Amino acid sequence: MATRVLAAPPAGSDLKPVVGTPGIPLVGSTLQAMRRPVELSRDRYERFGPVSWSWLLGQRTVTVQGPEAAEAVLVNRDKAFANGPAWSFFIGPFFTRGIMLLDFEEHLHHRRIMQQAFTRQRLRTYQETMAPSIGKGLDAWVPGRGFKVYDHVKQLTLDLATDVFMGIDLDRAEADRINGAFIDAVRAGTAYVRFPVPGLRWHKGLQARRVLEEFFRTHLPAKRRDGGDDLFAALCAAETDDGHRFTDEDVVNHMIFALMAAHDTTTITLTTMAYYLAKYPEWQERLRDESLALGRPVLTPDDLDAMTGIDAVMKESLRLVSPVPALPRKAVRDTEVLGFHIPAGTTVVVPQLTNHRMASVWADPDEFDPGRFAPDRREDRSHRYAWSPFGGGAHKCIGLHFAGMQVKSVMHQWLLRYRWSVPGRYTWPLDTTSLPSPKDGLPVHLERLP
Repeated sequence: MATRVLAAPPAGSDLKPVVGTPGIPLVGSTLQAMRRPVELSRDRYERFGPVSWSWLLGQRTVTVQGPEAAEAVLVNRDKAFANGPAWSFFIGPFFTRGIMLLDFEEHLHHRRIMQQAFTRQRLRTYQETMAPSIGKGLDAWVPGRGFKVYDHVKQLTLDLATDVFMGIDLDRAEADRINGAFIDAVRAGTAYVRFPVPGLRWHKGLQARRVLEEFFRTHLPAKRRDGGDDLFAALCAAETDDGHRFTDEDVVNHMIFALMAAHDTTTITLTTMAYYLAKYPEWQERLRDESLALGRPVLTPDDLDAMTGIDAVMKESLRLVSPVPALPRKAVRDTEVLGFHIPAGTTVVVPQLTNHRMASVWADPDEFDPGRFAPDRREDRSHRYAWSPFGGGAHKCIGLHFAGMQVKSVMHQWLLRYRWSVPGRYTWPLDTTSLPSPKDGLPVHLERLP
């Protein structure tokens, strides 16, 4: 396929043009990027280097590979890249004005208010709130062969999110309705047909957004009135030192985005951990011994740093399967990345899913090896953006500490209750057409411990 230049650099500059293979107009590399992302990224890196372009989902898109390029885009020192215009193309109609879709001063303003919901004391309260719900959810699991981890973990994380984030008791039918709405809203972001054809992803996403807005607007007056220890109440009450607070519309927008971000990404992380702990039972036993040695059925905030085994497996799972596989930005003016000319209006993507598997950064990058995060190795410290599943710069995930706390709290109780395994030759069929998830739900043989 012929190589083409994206745009000629300005006359007299020493910038290099971005080259690539556009492929079929509008379609380009979309199917390959969704179905074989690692193979595609390695091929493009070998042919074009760290910065190249192609058509993706109907857009001319520049992909930047490697930690140096990721840092240039995510740190965004000259404010040449914007989140909102890029993410809006994918999820804007479904997650309107979520914190990730705001930019520059407006983003900073909202982030300062939202930060009040993630203080150290708030996190301690969230952890105490979720502990009994984790146990209740895990105890309801029915051991046996063919137990689908992904489906059960997704239900558990949604239940935890409704407890910790909303403080609202939902019956099973309502919980399933809200869960279904989040699934439809997320999947709509990678729709091929990006207008509302009944029955297709985009249409389902728009319907889902209406369901979620109605749900939060219905419960908002009581939450404003009664308060509570949950995120919903925290956002209603959050106030900066100079008296700025969220409007009702702000609260609804941030709750829809936060609930999606919390339960989808945590589900993917826990499912990935479960897969590798089933494939590598020696690591599962090592983590179980660590949890048994702690001598407590639930984790306290002071225990989190002591769970070094769970921490290493969590980090390795986030490396191998980044829950948010790519971070898009839009160039708001002419700029450059690693000396390559990026014209204004260009969509630029940092592919976390494949950047975390670069052989130039990681030893045996496709292998599960939590030891690479051990103090005597710390491969992630080869570059500050070698491992960056939570993004970076001004838009680094605001809930990263909550996510780590929740994953460790769930996995600790899970290890104390169950042992699980998969057949020796089993390899999960990972669906990367949207947020990564196992096509078969990850069936395991789940055994309750005595």
